[in-house]
Amino acid sequence: MAVSWSGARNGDSVLDICCGSGDLAFLLSEKIGSQGKVTGLDFSKEQLLVASSRQDLLGNPCYKNIVWVEGDALDLPFPDNYFDAITIGFGLRNVVDKPKAMAEMLRVLKPGSRASILDFNKSTQPLTTLFQEWMIDNVVVPVASSYGLAKEYEYLKSSIREFLTGKELEELSLEVGFSNAKHYEIGGGLMGNLVATR
Repeated sequence: MAVSWSGARNGDSVLDICCGSGDLAFLLSEKIGSQGKVTGLDFSKEQLLVASSRQDLLGNPCYKNIVWVEGDALDLPFPDNYFDAITIGFGLRNVVDKPKAMAEMLRVLKPGSRASILDFNKSTQPLTTLFQEWMIDNVVVPVASSYGLAKEYEYLKSSIREFLTGKELEELSLEVGFSNAKHYEIGGGLMGNLVATR
């Protein structure tokens, strides 16, 4: 959904911010084809090394159109009006200055292009919130613990509580200058995807 809603098309130049190990970047690569270009940006050199090694191992010819860039979502190292589409998956929640990150996305997007932002949803429904917290405590963290990754996932609950609701994400997008913004709840409200058009 995040890739489809980004509006990325064959031959486009697209950016995946907070790309981590590259999941969305690989999907974008398949969407835009070998004539396009995907830039995966992350501040973690270690994650970019994982993404690069996956790129080599997966061996899909279209993945050759991906470049990995170490950089900051608050100070994107690209010129204005550069990208045809942007995705960010499970990253905006962890950015220290969300308005600045949104403004940077707006700056590097071409007019009429879209940013598609997938993340855990901060629901306004108490039952959804309770279920989400129960899942994190009783499924996500225990499974992560079995892989020795408990610390990496224990922060999820608090970071979701501090995140914005879908309506607040829409308002923030409009405040920084996007012309249109729509937040879609998915997975029964456990996740959400913001689509913001420049």
